[in-house]
Amino acid sequence: MKVMLHIPMAQSLKEKRRVVRSLKDRLWSHFNVSVAEVGDQDLHQRATIGICFIALDSMAADAKMRKLEDFIERHDGAVVLDIDRELLHES
Repeated sequence: MKVMLHIPMAQSLKEKRRVVRSLKDRLWSHFNVSVAEVGDQDLHQRATIGICFIALDSMAADAKMRKLEDFIERHDGAVVLDIDRELLHES
């Protein structure tokens, strides 16, 4: 998943990093996913994070992505602008 966020209260990169770090830590601890800031590092009110995980099948992956989306949308300090989902299948 790639999630684009707006962080309206951030007046500096330091404030933005605090919000992004909090979200990344919570996602990791609640969902056991890999999370990284993958874009907009130089903008103090925008962030793009990437989330990666492995699931047994597409139904399980879809259910987990819905839970991740709900969790992110409820996070204080960040507003979801867009979410891109991608499933990679083993061939």
